[in-house]
This record gives sequence, C-alpha cells and structure tokens, in this order.
Amino acid sequence: MLFKKGAVLYSYEVQRESGENVIYVNYLGAPDIPSIAKSPEVMTRAIDLFIESPNASRLVLVQQRNYSYNSEQVEMLVEIAQLYTFLLKQERVLSPEMLSSNPRELSSRYAFMNYFMTILRQNPFLAYRKIKNALIEEKSKSGHDILYIGLLEKIVSLLLKTKLILKIEKYAEDYAFESREIYEKLFSPNIIPNYAFARLASELPENAKIISQYAIGSGDDKSTVTILKKENELKYIYHLMPPEYFLNEDFQMLLNLARNVLIEHQPKAEEFTDTERTRQVFFNVARDLLRELAEEKHITFSYEELGKLAMILVRHTIGFGLLEVLLQDSNLQDIVLNAPISMNTIFVRHGKYDECSTNIILSQEDGESWAAKFRMISGRPLDEANPVLDTDLLIEGARARVSIVQRPLSPHGLAYAVRRHRDYPWTLPLFIENKMLNPFTAGLLSFLIDGSRTLLVAGTRSSGKTSLLGALMLEIKPKYRIILIEDTLEIPADYLRKMGYDILSMKVRSSLTETSNEVTAEEGIRTSLRLGDSSLIVGEIRSNEAKALYEAMRVGALANVVAGTVHGNSPYGVFDRIVNDLQVPITSFKATDLVLVANPVKSPDGLHSARRVVQLTEVRKHWTKDPLEEKGFVDLVNYNVEKDELEPSDELINGNSEVIKAIASGVKGWAGNWDAVYDNIILRGMVKQEQVELAHRLNRPELLEANFSLLANTLFHNISEEVTKELGFPDSKIVFPKWKKDVEKLAQDFS
Repeated sequence: MLFKKGAVLYSYEVQRESGENVIYVNYLGAPDIPSIAKSPEVMTRAIDLFIESPNASRLVLVQQRNYSYNSEQVEMLVEIAQLYTFLLKQERVLSPEMLSSNPRELSSRYAFMNYFMTILRQNPFLAYRKIKNALIEEKSKSGHDILYIGLLEKIVSLLLKTKLILKIEKYAEDYAFESREIYEKLFSPNIIPNYAFARLASELPENAKIISQYAIGSGDDKSTVTILKKENELKYIYHLMPPEYFLNEDFQMLLNLARNVLIEHQPKAEEFTDTERTRQVFFNVARDLLRELAEEKHITFSYEELGKLAMILVRHTIGFGLLEVLLQDSNLQDIVLNAPISMNTIFVRHGKYDECSTNIILSQEDGESWAAKFRMISGRPLDEANPVLDTDLLIEGARARVSIVQRPLSPHGLAYAVRRHRDYPWTLPLFIENKMLNPFTAGLLSFLIDGSRTLLVAGTRSSGKTSLLGALMLEIKPKYRIILIEDTLEIPADYLRKMGYDILSMKVRSSLTETSNEVTAEEGIRTSLRLGDSSLIVGEIRSNEAKALYEAMRVGALANVVAGTVHGNSPYGVFDRIVNDLQVPITSFKATDLVLVANPVKSPDGLHSARRVVQLTEVRKHWTKDPLEEKGFVDLVNYNVEKDELEPSDELINGNSEVIKAIASGVKGWAGNWDAVYDNIILRGMVKQEQVELAHRLNRPELLEANFSLLANTLFHNISEEVTKELGFPDSKIVFPKWKKDVEKLAQDFS
C-alpha cells in the first residue's frame, strides 16, 4: 500500500488481506526510518494501535520502504496492549483504593505506577524490571502493605505470561538495564520497497549456521544468496538479498514515483507476444522517466546507477519481481508458491541443498498480477472454468515452465510451481561430470542415436527426463533436420538453432487445457509427418498424442530418430502407461526400440537425493501380450546401487542385443562383427570421458557445454569417416589418439 500525497503523518488504515487484518501506518515524511526495536515512540504508537485494533495480525510501517512485522511479532505487542488495557480498566492500577490510603504513599506510588504504565508501552521489558524491583523493595520494608504487594505480584505474574517477556528473558543478562538493543532479537521486520509487494526478511535467522554464500546475477544486478541450516530442522534456508533492498532512500523515492507513472501504462495483451521487445521499450521509457524525476527532485546518480534503477523498475512493473531474481540462480531447479501465497514462504529446490525454505513471502497483489501476465503471455485461459494453466516464462538469461492452479481446484486461491530450465542444453559429458551416467552408457547412447532408433526417456517427476532428451538431441548430427513438439517450451530450441541445427519448434495445446486456439499435440505430430524427412522429438507424451507418436514411429522406422519423454519408473511402467492409460495398441508399442529410465536415488539417511540413469532396456518384437512375462524387455545397462554405477548387462557384453545388431547390419564392416561394434561403443565412451578430463586439466568447465560438445562430436565423426575410408571401419586404436590430439588443439582455440 502507498499512502496518497498529503496523507497525515502517522495516520493508519486497516485492510483485510488473505484472511488477516493488516494495519498500514503512514511514516512518509517522518524524520527517521521507523523501527519498533530502536524507537520507543514507534513501539508506543504500535501498541496504541493494537489497543484499538486487537484483531490485527500484521503491521506495516509505510515509508520509501515498507517495514512489515509478521503475525508472531504482532502477537507479542498485542499481548502487551491487552495487558495495558486490563491493568488500566480491570485492575485500576492508578486508582487510590488500589495503591494506598496513606496520602504520602499514595502520591509516590501513583507517580511510580503512572511511570510504569507509560514505559510499559515504550519498553515493556524495562517496565517488567522496574515493577519487579519495586516488588523486591516493598517486601523488604517493615510493616509492608499486603494489598499493594499483591498488586505488584499480580502485575509481575501477568507480565511473565506474555511471550515478549518470556522470550526476552533469555537474552536479558547480555544487555544493559535500559538498552533497546535487546528488542532487535525479537522485532526484525520484512522489508518491502513500496514499488514491490513481496515481503523479505532481511536479517539472517537466529541460531542458524551459514553453510554457503554466493552471488547471482551479473554486472550491477547482483544479489547475495546465503544458505543456512538450523540444528533441529531438516530443510536448509535459502536467504536472498537482491539489489533493490540495498538502495538508499532517494533512489527508493524515485522508484516509487516512477512506478506510479508506469503502472498506468501497462502493456496490452498483444504487446506480450514479443516480451523481449516490450521490456526493452519499457526500459528506455523507465530510464527517461527516472532521469526527469531525478532532475525535479535534485537527485544525482551515475549512468550505471540509472541503468540499474531502470532495470529494477521494469522488473517490478511489467516483469515478475523477485521471481526473476530467483531465476538468475542456476542452482535452482524448482520454485514453489503454495496457497494462500501471502501466508506461506516461497520454497525452492536447490541442486546441492535439495528442498529449502526462503526468506520471501509473496503478496496477494503480486500473485494476481503474475496470473494476469501469464494469461496474456500464453493466450490461454485461467478462470474457474479453466483452473489450471501451463505456460512458459522466457526472460533474458532464464527460461522456466510455469504451472498455475486457482479456485476451485485450489480452494485457498492461486498457487504456482515454476520449473527452471538450464540456460544451455545439457550434454552427455556434463551428465558424466554429475555422475548421472557413466562414459560407457554415454557412448552406448551416442551409438544408438546415430543408429536412428526410437527411444522413450522415462522417469518420475524431477528425474531429469527432459534434460536427458535435450542431451541426446546434441548427438544427432546437425546435418539432419529435427522437428520438436512441446506444449511448454522446455528444450532450448533457439539455442540449438543458433548452434547451426536445422530445427523446427512447434508449440501445441497443453493436455490440461480444454479450450485454446492452439492445435492439439496429436495434430502437431500428424502435421510433422507431412513436413518432410526429419527426426521427431516430443517433449512429453501425456494424452491422445501417444497414438500419433506411435504412428510416426512406425512410419519413420529405421529412417530417423523418434524420441520423447514419458512418466514411468520402469520399462513395464512405461508399457502400462502407454498401452493401458493412453490406449495405444500393443502391436504399436513394439515400435519402441529402447526405454531409458532415470530416477532420483536417495541417500541412506533419506535426506538427500541424486539423479541417476538407472536402466537402458531394449524392447524386442517377439512377444504378443505382456513383454514382461514373455521376456520382451532386455536390459542393456543396469544401475548398481552399491557401487553407484551403471553396468553393462551380460546380454549386451555377449552381443545379444537385437537393436544393436539391427543397426550394425546396415553398416559395412560391422555386419556380423560384434567385436567391431562393441569397440565403437567403447570408443564413443572414451571420447566423452576424455572431454570431461580435458575440461578438468585445463580448468575450463565451458568445454563440457553444448557449443564445444558439438565441435568435439563433429571432429569425432569426421575422423571416424576418414579412418573408415582407409580401413573399412572406425578402429578405436587409430580414431581415439587422433581425435584426442585434435580436440586438445580445438580446446586451445575455443573461446
């Protein structure tokens, strides 16, 4: 909330937000930053408000930043306010009959109790100490007044029942008698710039150990992330401090003023079709506006500071606020906002620290603003008739899949799940580096993709299916065309296109959306069959498109790679999903050549998990009803949980893979020569492993990324072709040394 110009200093409003009463107090124009911990006047004013509004559960002090005190902090002050009212009205602590019948004692006791009641609102703990000392002193007197002692004892007893006094007693010995520093342990507000709505706890949580700290973002837009752990909690704490929370008061004022101007000129729905251009236009407008306002207010800043302020302003007007800051962190995999979003912290899934709570609570205003923007960006409905929306978020430096639910499906209102996509495609060498698979399996997958097989990548949620699919696409030679079909844009097609891939990306209707102007995934797949000779990649098989995909598999058999992802934790789980759930005929399922399964593997303590490829299985064609009972599934590699390693099966080692034999049968020098085929699989694995070791030797992690992987793969294919022309097959003893020498030179020239 932002008070209107001319609002009376210290005036307040009570607003109902997400089931709680929030008191907003106007501190615009106050000489100092309002702080309950530091200022007796601010504490007194807050307690007086809670005397009038005892049902409030949050307090916001509005200045250039909003200082928001949460329900736990408010509850401590409400108790003091209620105690103050009780003592004044019920106990009548200032009445003569309660104090003394002796005029001399009455005067001194009245003065003391009047002082006590005053400081009770300014400094409750000091008031507690004063009344406790008065009780001790009164008891030490001869001929003491039992009625007065009873009153003092009751007041001490009531104070000891309040949460504020109980909590503060733990720290009392460490602080001076009248010091207010002790309140900083209890009253640390969430800080919210007026142009933003998310509440952010700036102080690091008490009794938490710092595990790690790092910066995210770039240039002037850097944020600090601190990972903490409390002794008795399983979740880590992800503490974010973005640059907008460190701006001085002048800059905060400029952003507040500029936001009020820009908010009246929000882009229309059609402008969101080109979000990058829209943001650039708004950035230029924001920069000019800030410059004009700065001149009017006689505020100076550098060119760099102007750019930083304009960027922050765009982020908190047409952008997605702190969500964009979180997406700058490449360690994050998921960002979750549970309903009601204004009463729950944001949760994140970290690549190293798993599930983490954060220091951020989104406001209802932000949540509703996001929903409106996602409706415009996607062109899809989100209302009571369509309570689910799946869409994409594409901003500079980050891509994400966004899932939104609202009433009636979510009875407490809007909720969000954001899956952050990696900025660049995953590669097989990167997966080796992260132990998701080993070099041998990487070599085997490279061989199978070159052999134009049909492949399903299966796994549970968050198992890395889509990342694996993207890495396998990099094993397709760039000279072949690729058609990519997705309902949410998870695979970085634009990046692959910039690398030189001939790729057509098609966006189809989500299976969760009943009405949309987009075509269905089924129609998209059927259309792809009319677009010429191409490899076909389907982001995820969810619904009726499964039948069309299997039609494509059968039509395109032995010509091009056909691959997709599907939910399932085993080959039979995939069969059950495809045949029984999605109604694909059993005979059509046989068009699947391979099922690659990835699943999270938990640590023995159950607190950590790691993504692993756990199985690569070929689907044979002789069975008629049940591939499991009729031995239609033959594993090529399996995960050994004790060794945390993938191992080739006996069937593969002994040359009993029908899929690999079928590939070899069409290649001169390999047909009937299992040793040569197996040698090529091992060779490819050696190449992938050497790429990892080269990155380590040169301390250049970028050599594991897509750009260099493409160059390394191209080099491998060219050398293999040269050796094949000489010997009739790509002998690893000749190919590998030559490739290793040339790839090292390639790495030296790569930038």
